[in-house]
Parts: sequence; structure tokens; C-alpha cells
Amino acid sequence: MSKESYPPLRLKDLAVQDRPQERLEKLGPSVLSDTELLAMLLRSGTKGHNVLIIAQRLMTEAGSLAQLVQWSDADFRRQIGIGRVKAWQLVTVMEIARRVLSQEAALTPIFNRADLVLAHFRSQIIGLNVEKFWVLCLNRKNRLIKQVEVTSGTATSSLAHPREVFREAIRQGATAVLCVHNHPSGDPAPSAADIQVTRQLREAAQAIDISLLDHVIVGQATTDPLGRGYYSFREVGLL
Repeated sequence: MSKESYPPLRLKDLAVQDRPQERLEKLGPSVLSDTELLAMLLRSGTKGHNVLIIAQRLMTEAGSLAQLVQWSDADFRRQIGIGRVKAWQLVTVMEIARRVLSQEAALTPIFNRADLVLAHFRSQIIGLNVEKFWVLCLNRKNRLIKQVEVTSGTATSSLAHPREVFREAIRQGATAVLCVHNHPSGDPAPSAADIQVTRQLREAAQAIDISLLDHVIVGQATTDPLGRGYYSFREVGLL
């Protein structure tokens, strides 16, 4: 029988309810399984091999999408139903994913220590003669999603209400927040108001199940009696 008698098994040949593209259009990409996402990339199968079956074999062989990112052109072409063109397409997509992950890691710092917070804010607080209060919205790996200035106060005070802090965290889908404010004097020692605000933030965080990683006061090492330039409520055990 001629080759033309065996057209590729395409996604459109599947029952409507089984078509990944139909569910993608109606419900968005997040509802698709890893196998279905791969099938969307492959678009068609080969003689006797449905595209979803090919995608499932890829997942079984690799073990996960993360492992597929490491595959080479030769790795893909060893699989049944993957020819030269499909292998190139997959390698291209995996390279894009690898570069996105690399750039994300480089551009979104991890905030897991107070000295890293000071380093991040050092250039931002130079010359400030008023207190500002920021919230850093973080993901599960403590990488920055978004930095938001919550309040900008007078030369003597700048208090932030927990409602203002956590409203932005919820909007950004953050799983944790890190609160930061500066002392224009350069001495990061907390005031009574700073301690009270921190207690309120801690209680609010517990109530809405968003982790408050720390509240860091940033100043200048030269005017800090301890020579560090920051004060961490987490480090002193108040969080």
C-alpha cells in the first residue's frame, strides 16, 4: 500500500472531547497534562502512532519535562515517531525553556538573608531623608516577584498597615513577603513603632497563611553601632 494511504494521525482526528487544543481554547494551557502539551508541539503522529501516544512515550522515556530539557537532537530522533524536523522543533523549544530559566535565575534574586536585602536596597536608600516602607512579594523559592513601595513618610516616621502590605502580596500571588523600611539616620535600630508594626504584620501573616520571612530595617554600616547597616527581626528572634 502506498505511503499516501497512511496519513499522519493528527490532533483534529481525535474525538472532540479528547482534543488538547479544544480544552486549551476553553480552559487555558494550565489544564493540559505534560503529555498533552507535548502533543500540541508535535501536532501530528505517524503511521500507526497517534500523536498522544508518541508524546506519552517521550514522557515515559524521559521521566519528566525537566529531563526533556536536557535532551539532544539525537535523543529525540531515537524515539518512534520523531523525525528530523520534529526533533529540531523540540530541541528549539527546550532551548528556549532553558534560556528563560537561566535569565529568570539571573534577574530575580533570592532573598533568604538580611544582608542580601541590604545589598539590594543600598543604592535605593542613598540620599533618602524620609522613611519608606516596601514589601517584597516572593515565590516559593524566595525569588522576587515584585517590589512595591507601600508608604513614604515624613522625616520621623513611616508606618505601614498590614492591609496595605498583604493586599499587594495577594494580588501578586505571593507565597511569602519580606518587609523592608529605611531609617534616614542610618542607624537601623528599631523604634517602638517598628516593633509594634512587626507584631501586627506577624499576626496578619498567620491569619491569611502568607509567610512573613522577615522585616528588615536598612541603614548605613557607618552609623550602625554594630557596623552591619541593617536590623533583622528574624535574626533577633522576633519573627
